[in-house]
Formats: sequence, structure tokens, C-alpha cells
Amino acid sequence: MLLELHGVKKAFGATQALAGVDFCLEKGQIHAVCGENGAGKSTLMKVIDGILQPDSGRISLEGESVQILDPGHAAQLGISLVHQEISLCPSATVAENIFMCEVNRSKRLWMNYEELQSRARTIIQRLGKDIDTHLLVESLSLSNQQLVEIAKALALECRILILDEPTAALTEIESKALFRVLHELADSGIGVIYISHRMAEIFEHCSHVTVLRDGSSVYAGRIQDTTPDELIRKMVGRELGNYYPEKATKVGDVPVLEVSNISDDTLVKNVSLKIMPGEILGIAGLMGAGRSEIAKVICGITPKTSGSVRLHGAAIEAHQYKDALNEGIAYLSEDRKSEGVFLELSIQSNIASMALHTVRTPFFTVDTGKESRQAQQLGKRLNLKASSVAANADSLSGGNQQKVAIAKLLATRPKVIFMDEPTRGVDVGAKSEIHQVLRQLANEGVGIAVISSELPEIIGLCDRTIVIRHGEVVGELSASATSEESILRLASGMN
Repeated sequence: MLLELHGVKKAFGATQALAGVDFCLEKGQIHAVCGENGAGKSTLMKVIDGILQPDSGRISLEGESVQILDPGHAAQLGISLVHQEISLCPSATVAENIFMCEVNRSKRLWMNYEELQSRARTIIQRLGKDIDTHLLVESLSLSNQQLVEIAKALALECRILILDEPTAALTEIESKALFRVLHELADSGIGVIYISHRMAEIFEHCSHVTVLRDGSSVYAGRIQDTTPDELIRKMVGRELGNYYPEKATKVGDVPVLEVSNISDDTLVKNVSLKIMPGEILGIAGLMGAGRSEIAKVICGITPKTSGSVRLHGAAIEAHQYKDALNEGIAYLSEDRKSEGVFLELSIQSNIASMALHTVRTPFFTVDTGKESRQAQQLGKRLNLKASSVAANADSLSGGNQQKVAIAKLLATRPKVIFMDEPTRGVDVGAKSEIHQVLRQLANEGVGIAVISSELPEIIGLCDRTIVIRHGEVVGELSASATSEESILRLASGMN
């Protein structure tokens, strides 16, 4: 046995985040840890990594009791944690980020940067990529930053590797390369703790699973002894019902939003699309195809060079994002940490931040009572789990932070919403709740467009799907014609 935790408890005030968790990891295992957002997964990993100290309980490494004092001590013990939220130094190079911990521990007076670059290239290539290790991290795409985060952990030559939603920002090819490396590590005796909400990944690559619910471990066993449906029931503690809401029963004839031949200076080329009342439009394509870029041009975040946008038949011009918001067009960013929520602000301040006019007083100050009531109302609609709407957003789980980001948009009372990866890093229960809210909004006449890298989400949720390749619309699929094969054929240029 490599790692054992017995009766680990951790409370934050009146909130019992861990209520006596037991967990065991053997050498050579890829062990999944599952649970809804807020179940205690991240807290447990922070205890293992020394970020948090448990209130009680025992931790053993290879049979010896140990107190893990801090992340530096955890690294010395051979424990490495790759967080869900990327935490790199943007103004340092790829190589410098990968070996940041090693540089900090080194007793050398100076670094051999040529050796640093060579070793960094070796690790990156092991992950199946060819990233220039001289580049500053801030110049990389989100998926490449995630790979650098994983490379940092591999550079430490750990004996326990913890991965929290590592494939959320990766392409299918990048994910396959990562799993190949994880199996190589497991074969060499390293224990891997794998946190993911993607059932397909867990059942294909993990040998064992532990389920947390409400801060307690409610199941531990071999993957082959359970099924995805059973695992979901254990996670949520109830029957989930229909995972996706029913498709549109009635779609209007006049578009809510009509976009004609828009382009920008870089990727977007003569894109036209319509969002009809009552429907959810899917926007699919491979990573880097231009899905997000199209939404940003429509929303005025990126300037358009040509084309037109009509909202309920009237032409609009959005030179900046605030122009689009004033017209009633909102955008949910795929990057929750940097662009979705203000982590240091309260939940109620976050939700009101894009629509301050709804909570201001006649003297142009914020009416905190209105702000609180608005947050409670929208939080209830999204089933937001928080001790209070006055609590800071950084006290929430990732899935509940995502609900705050969505509530921010709903506070603007939008006519059209572009949802970019709306359920990335969100558990199955919260995903289902978000899907239900999107369907309700569509039924109320709000134009909904969903950009998602998860093809089952596009297939299960959307009434019609357009496929993007190299910044252009290359096909449109009805709900009955939408399948993984039909999307990938269009997205890859096989048609």
C-alpha cells in the first residue's frame, strides 16, 4: 500500500468538508476519485498535498504515519498535485515553469539554461506535443498551458501523482497522449489519483474508484465491479432521471439572432448562423477551429471587419462587449478562473457585477439588500450550493463557481447567450441542472448557443448543430443527423 488515509476530517467553520474519509492507493494503480462538486474531492487532495492540515485522522505513506506539513514537504515525500485551475507563472518560459520547483530547491549559484531547455523538451515530447520551451507561458493556448502544468508534475519524478480534471482543456489527441504516459507511470509503480467527471475516461483507464459524497467516502472498489449508472447514483445519492432535457417541441420561424458573413482579421471567415426561438444551437469543431472566436466577434469582444448582426430583426453594432451586453447579447467564457468570476468578491457582488443598474440606489450606490435578494433568487434557480451569498466565490467548488458565472449573465436579462464550455469541470448532477436551466431559457424565448468539446453534450442537448473548421461553417446538422461520426467527419474535413 502506497498511501492510506483513515478517518480524515476537515471543517471550515460550521461546514464539514471532510467527515471522516478513508482512502487507499496501491503502487501502480490509476485510482479515480469521483463525487459531485462540493463532495470534498479538492479538500482531500489539498490535505494529501499539505496545502491543508486535517483536523483529525491519520495519513500513512508505505505503512509509516506522516504529517504532510506543506506542498514543499509533499514534494520531498514524492507527492505531486496538478490542480484543475492552471497556476503557472505567465511571464516565465515553458522550461522555467516546468522546473520552477527544482530551481527553488537547487543549491547551484546559477542555472544551466541549455540543460533546462533540453530536459523540458524531453518531457513535453513525452506528452506528444512539440511546444517551444523558450516561449512565455502567457503566449500559449489554454490546452498547452494545461500540458505545461502536467509536465511540471512529471519533472518532479514523484511516486504519487494527483490529477484534478486534467483533460478538461485538452484535445482528444492530447488526452490520448496523457493517458499513455499515465499507464507508463503506473506500470513503473507510481500511484495515480485521477479526479474526473468524465465517465468514459474513468472506465477506460482507471482500475479502482472511490466515491465521495457530502464529505464522506461512500464507496471504494474495482472499476470492473460497477457501472457508470451505479457510480452516478452513488455520487448524487439519488436517481438522476433524464440526463438531458427533452429537445425543443416547437421552434419559431423568425430568428432571435441572425449573423451574416462576419469576419475578423485573424481566423473568422464569412460566418453566417441563425438562432431560432425555442432551440438550443450547438457549435462544434476541433480545438482551435474558431468556435470561441466566432462568439467573441458576435459579442464585440473581438472587432469584426465585415458582416452584420441582427437581433430580433434589427441591425446592431457591437464595437465592444458592453455594446453587446446593452443590446442583450451575453458570453460565458470557457476560462472560468480568469474571465468567469471574481474569486475575491462575494457571490452576490459577482452576480450583480455585470448589471449594477439593477441593484443601485438613487444615489448611485449599491443596494446590498437588492444585491442579496437577486443572488438568492438566481442561486435558487441554479441550485447554487453555498453557505451564504455573502461568502466569497473562492470558497466555492469549481462547479458552484460555474453556476455563479452563469448567474452573472442571467442578471443582465439577456436575449441571447453564447455558452462556451458551460459544464467544463462540472459534476454530472450539476451538469444536468445546468442543461435544464438552458432548456428553460430556450423555452422562454432566449436564444441559446452552446460551444462544447464534449460531443455527447452537443448530441444530447442541442436541437441543431453547426460545425466549424478553420474559422468557417462547414456544415449544419439536425438533431436526428447529429452523431459523433457526423460531427467529426465535418470537423476534420473528411466530407
